[in-house]
Amino acid sequence: MTRSAVLSRIVHEGLDRPPERFPAPGRGQPWWEALPTDFAERPERFRLGPFDRARVAVTSASDVALRTAGACLVGATALPAGYHPLELARAFGELDFYAAIAERQRREAFFAAPPRVHVEHQPMSRSPLAGLFRPEDGVAEELRFESPFVPVSPRQRPRWEGHPRNRQAHARIFRHRGAARPTVIAVHGFSADLYHVNEWFFSIPWLYAAGYDVLLVTLPFHGPRQLKGSPFSGFGFFSGGPAAINEAFAQGVFDIRIWIRYLLEELGAPKVGVTGVSLGGFTAALLAAVEPKLAFAVPNVPVVSIADLVLEWEPIGSVVRAALALSGRSLTDARRLLAPSCPLTWQPVLPRERLFVIGGVGDRLAPPSHSRLLWEHWDRCRLHWFPGSHLVHLDRGQYFRQLRLFFADIGFAPRPR
Repeated sequence: MTRSAVLSRIVHEGLDRPPERFPAPGRGQPWWEALPTDFAERPERFRLGPFDRARVAVTSASDVALRTAGACLVGATALPAGYHPLELARAFGELDFYAAIAERQRREAFFAAPPRVHVEHQPMSRSPLAGLFRPEDGVAEELRFESPFVPVSPRQRPRWEGHPRNRQAHARIFRHRGAARPTVIAVHGFSADLYHVNEWFFSIPWLYAAGYDVLLVTLPFHGPRQLKGSPFSGFGFFSGGPAAINEAFAQGVFDIRIWIRYLLEELGAPKVGVTGVSLGGFTAALLAAVEPKLAFAVPNVPVVSIADLVLEWEPIGSVVRAALALSGRSLTDARRLLAPSCPLTWQPVLPRERLFVIGGVGDRLAPPSHSRLLWEHWDRCRLHWFPGSHLVHLDRGQYFRQLRLFFADIGFAPRPR
């Protein structure tokens, strides 16, 4: 594999500059200080032909419209609940607690190793509303376990105890009959937990036909795990304020590690890898930093810094800037508060050859600067750019072909039929 490992025909400028890898605390500036404060305002520059330039312009416009609508919805619901001055003061009261975890590189303190749990399973419903894909030569099942996750911060534990639905972890598995196959774990995006959507987006029929088993997981506070009276799926992931965001990601990683253990030890899968889109891509990147049993991690249109991302989501960005100013806090403070749950804080435990980043040139919900930053932090591993947006992944066939080659290169291949 070449040093740059850019696999698509689209490349971005700056390949000749040194990678932006952030040194561990004590050996230089950590990422929350080294990353420019205007990072959110710096566009990535790509070398595009006229056809791709036109496609990027059209698809990115749909992202901007959705981003504005989403920002208004989240701003009207989540900000009053978890980001008013009193709640922000409480959150920043835990700044030293969370920052110390990142600064001292206490990875195991934040990402605790999960225990073995009992997993319940039942056949997938035959109703079309339950999903569209049902393998004729395999099994489709609904899986569930009670998550033993305990928030890292004692202050956050009462909130988690008050949400019994979120303590039930859910997933759906598509597996071949007979011996377990290499298994792909797919992690959905924010508020995008519907199995119908993810069966299409992750090309579950294609993966299954290629000989893989597939597990679709549900992130905390989404789908059947969402809060009672939640205005939309995923509301609880961010509505509890910045400190609760840390714990939501910690639980997401914790629960998926339980699924990994279940697949390997209970079902006998020979290998397990993870891919995710958007919020799921962020989670996949965190898993690459803590779970050495993974065969690979493939974040797709990931985010890497929540604190920087919200500044681009107007009108939320203006509200957050004002709130930080009123509380006497800076963007760097917000980054430090969220640092334990940021992939940039931790070096991956997987080798570079088993990492692969997919980014969208026209993405305006998780801008390509985030994909590029993660790629550089991961020592410029494999990278594929597609000429589309966060929602419209044009030329998906190309990155699925690259994914197939990636699987072959790392030895993640199904048993011969």
